[in-house]
Amino acid sequence: MTDLSPNPSDSGPAMDRTDLAALEGLEEKPESLGRQAWNRFRRHKLALVGVALLVLLIAAFWIGPLLSPYGVGETNVVDNNQGPSLAHPFGTDPLGRDYFVRAMTGGQFSIRIAILTAGLATAIGLVIGSIAGYFGGLTDSVVGFLVNALLSVPAILVLVVFSRRVGSNPTMVAVLIAGLSWIRVSRLVRAQTLQLKEQEFVLAARSAGAGPFHIISRHLLPNLFSVLLVEVTLLVGTAIILESTLSFLGLGVQAPLTTLGTIVADNKGAIDTRPSRVLIPGFIITMIILSINFIGDAMRDAVDPKAGVE
Repeated sequence: MTDLSPNPSDSGPAMDRTDLAALEGLEEKPESLGRQAWNRFRRHKLALVGVALLVLLIAAFWIGPLLSPYGVGETNVVDNNQGPSLAHPFGTDPLGRDYFVRAMTGGQFSIRIAILTAGLATAIGLVIGSIAGYFGGLTDSVVGFLVNALLSVPAILVLVVFSRRVGSNPTMVAVLIAGLSWIRVSRLVRAQTLQLKEQEFVLAARSAGAGPFHIISRHLLPNLFSVLLVEVTLLVGTAIILESTLSFLGLGVQAPLTTLGTIVADNKGAIDTRPSRVLIPGFIITMIILSINFIGDAMRDAVDPKAGVE
C-alpha cells in the first residue's frame, strides 16, 4: 500500500533555505550615512569629471614648473614674444619669460589663496552663525544688523578700497576676501542651528548641565559638517574669481609673485596681437571654476538624502 502522507523531508530543505536567506538579510548591516553620500556622489558623472580635471590641474601647477628648465622669473630677450612651441608650450612674454611656468606658478598661488580664503571664511561664519543661532535674542539681532550692513555695501567696492591698504601680500589678500565671504556661511549655520537646538539630543545635553559652548562644539557643529563641506567647496571657486578680479584691476598680488589673474592683467594689452596670453590663463581659471562647481553641486546632492541624482 502506497503511503500518500506528506514527507517532511520534501519541504524541509526549502524552508531552511528561505529561513537562512531571511536571517542573512537581517544580519546585513545598513549602509552608513557616509557610504550613502559617497554612492550618491559617484553617480554624478560631471562630478567625477570635475574631480579628475581638478586633480590634473593641481598636479600640473606643482609638477609642471619642476619639469621645465626655465625659472618663473628667468628672462631671455632673444626669445621674447614667441608663440607656442616645443621649447615653450605656451610661448614667452615680452621679457622672454616662459609662459607655461608662469601660468603654472600663478595657478599655485591662486589655489593657495582660494583655500586659505575658504577656510577663514568658513571658520568666521561658523563661529558667528552658531552663536547667533544658539543664543538668539539680542545677540542674533546684532549679528543680523551686521550682516545686513555688509550686504548693503558692494563687495567689490570694499575690496578695492581695502586692497590698497593691505598691499600685495597673498595672505593679506586672502584675509581681505575672507572678511567679505563669511556672510553666506553664517546665515546658513544660523538657520541650521535654530533647528538643531530644539532637537532632543540638545535638550538632553542642556538638562544634563552642559554649557552653551560645549553644546555648540560637541553636539551642533558635528551635525553641520556635511553642509559646511559643500560651502567650503563653493567658497573656493568664489575666492578664485574675486582674487582674479582684484589682480586684473591691479590691486591683488603683485610682482615678483604672480597669480592667474595677475597674468591676465599683465597681458590684457596683447589681446589683439597675442590673444593666447589672455586666453590661456582665462581658460585655466574657467576650468578650475567649472570643476569646483561640478563637485560642489554633487556634494550638495550627496549630503541631502532627498536630492535626486540626474
